[in-house]
Amino acid sequence: MTTPRELLAQVRAAINEVDPEEAEHRLGTCTFLDVREPDEYEQGAIPGAVHLPRGNLEFGVEGRIPVKEATVVVYCAGGTRSAFAARTLADLGYKDVVSMAGGFNRWKDEGRAWTVPRTLTSDQRNRYQRHLLLPEVGEAGQQKLLDSKVLLLGAGGLGSPAALYLAAAGVGTIGVIDMDVVDESNLQRQILHNMDRVGERKVDSAKKTLSALNPDVAVETFDMRLGADNVLDVLDGYDLVVDGTDNFPTRYLVNDASLLKRIPVVHGSIFRFEGQVTVFDPYHGPCYRCLIPEPPPVELAPSCAEAGVLGVLPGIVGSIQALEAIKMLLGLGNPLVGRLLAFDALEETFRTFKVRRDPECPACGEHAGEIVIAEYDELCMPHPR
Repeated sequence: MTTPRELLAQVRAAINEVDPEEAEHRLGTCTFLDVREPDEYEQGAIPGAVHLPRGNLEFGVEGRIPVKEATVVVYCAGGTRSAFAARTLADLGYKDVVSMAGGFNRWKDEGRAWTVPRTLTSDQRNRYQRHLLLPEVGEAGQQKLLDSKVLLLGAGGLGSPAALYLAAAGVGTIGVIDMDVVDESNLQRQILHNMDRVGERKVDSAKKTLSALNPDVAVETFDMRLGADNVLDVLDGYDLVVDGTDNFPTRYLVNDASLLKRIPVVHGSIFRFEGQVTVFDPYHGPCYRCLIPEPPPVELAPSCAEAGVLGVLPGIVGSIQALEAIKMLLGLGNPLVGRLLAFDALEETFRTFKVRRDPECPACGEHAGEIVIAEYDELCMPHPR
């Protein structure tokens, strides 16, 4: 019967080991994999190391280190777990794996650089567990969400589901701008609010709901009309804007301000049984003026108050806006930049249309002049949604 010591000797004979000095020379040119337990990792680690506890290695490593030709330096506390991990990685098809002899303890004792990594609290690990299981998000992605700042234009039909899902996902700072009060007619679709809040300022109602949903989220409120005199100040410092406005003057105003600030805008709109979503990423894709150079006549653009809207429709469109926002914040997938997603609730169909940058666009085109932030109320009258 093989003893544990004999088994370790066999494993070490089958793998390559390097000492901390040689491993240090590889910093920045290869992947360091820390296979210690979370409580060990939280007390200190090699800068830039990928953390994956030994017990999760077999089923988690391909998501964290997808390129099997990559050079990997594995380390633990003393060099035993890393040896077994290196053997496992070889069995999984990784081509160039070494174990660091002496582990992190020797690395630290020899005075080499180490840091105390930023980690999630135990409560956060529990709250965001389903995110942490996704290799594309993981702890680093969740921390990025917690560091992110998203501004919601409107706490109405589109802003409600977008705000709820962004808060639930752990977006650390959510700004909400709205100058309206909660009306009973809003409750058919504006799920941030309830009967007890009728007559209350919408931004205050939104803050109560989001704060109760996730205490990690700081909610900044702007109980004001968004205009040329304040739009640049309001947008300042935010990573992304979720646009739930329902009138052309504000959309053009936000478009111009976002171009100046170079802040992406996730745009959504709804009408009766139809919805649309797209992402305006300044100078990487089309802007709102590329899509709609001029507003339609007022009589051709009735509001929801005039034409009606199915209550669940903004829930679908606003949720897609939240999804696109998270994709943009984390750099995931293929956001709707240069594409317009159209949803027909009656037919239950989605269609995607390409939208190209207009080289003659007066705002973002090749020969566009200086962007001037101005009011556009003459374009059409705003409609409450």
